[in-house]
Amino acid sequence: MRYFRFIILFALIASLSAFTPASDPKAPIKVTWEQLRDVTFKKKWYAEESIYMLHPTFGPGVQKLKNQQVTITGYILPVDLDANLYVLSAFPFSACFFCGGAGPETVMTLNFKKKGRKFKTDERLTLTGTLKLNADDIYQMNYILDAAEITE
Repeated sequence: MRYFRFIILFALIASLSAFTPASDPKAPIKVTWEQLRDVTFKKKWYAEESIYMLHPTFGPGVQKLKNQQVTITGYILPVDLDANLYVLSAFPFSACFFCGGAGPETVMTLNFKKKGRKFKTDERLTLTGTLKLNADDIYQMNYILDAAEITE
């Protein structure tokens, strides 16, 4: 009798799992700043600016995220309010990359899908967009979140 109950219970669980919705393959990948630390930097001479800058080599963990739809949480830092340019930082302004408290892997350029909204410094938000890796354009951050939108 016990064996029969076990079989019935197992069949019931198996049939219920058939109706469980599969995870959405288009759902954004939740990314942490810790994951984005999979990058190394070497000093490289940039003649056009007559300066040495840090050139990134992205590790395999970050390479897997390239051009993927991702979600990440961080602090908004204004770069140019008139041009509506912002970056997302792992840390608030007082400890961010620009203040010498962190590395370049802790910030990303935000290219918003819809322009116009003004953000406050250190506003903590979760954003979704396409993660781009940048090793060559010295006028952009190493990480770029394209078509960024606030995740509700």
